[in-house]
Amino acid sequence: MLDLFVATLAALFSVVNPFGAVPVFLAMTPHYTVAERNKTAFQTSLYFVLILLSFFLAGTAILSFFGISINAMRIAGGMIILSSGFALLSGKFAESRAINQKVKEEALQKEDISFSPMAMPMLSGPGSISLLIGLFAEHPDWESRGMIGFVVIALGAIVYAILRSSPYLFKLLGVSGIKAMSRIMGFLVMAIGVQYVISGIVNLVKVLA
Repeated sequence: MLDLFVATLAALFSVVNPFGAVPVFLAMTPHYTVAERNKTAFQTSLYFVLILLSFFLAGTAILSFFGISINAMRIAGGMIILSSGFALLSGKFAESRAINQKVKEEALQKEDISFSPMAMPMLSGPGSISLLIGLFAEHPDWESRGMIGFVVIALGAIVYAILRSSPYLFKLLGVSGIKAMSRIMGFLVMAIGVQYVISGIVNLVKVLA
């Protein structure tokens, strides 16, 4: 069970890449006090956990409603994760999460950015959602599903800690340091995406055969 926890946390952390959200978070909260920024960080992590847990538990039902097979979801999700990894490698993390200059400008005018654009689509996007839906299907026993749910909560705590410490992390790592970490994450994310595509194709061939 510990192996499942570590493997899931590593995969989900790589896909979510909370370090990549640090510059965006700071750019959207330039006039916030420390207390306001900490509150936004907490609300963002809370929404992040609720969004991922909701899709994790209801994802299979949503696929069934639209008549989408789990293998088709794995292939499509793998391609999205692969695209996200490539964006990390090319230094276009924010753009890959639909965070452009217009979104940043609109966020500066909003009173609360914790749900949108921070929790979604910045942190919880199609890649992390498809990954969790796939894990839900792969682990039919509720003990394993409970552990995966605990991983989501643990990652939410990590997201909170990173966003809360974002000014210090940005000073410590700088733009180049964060980009370097994002590129390392990008390589891992691309590997996860390729593995998901392969898994979906292999299982689809088995079903058709």
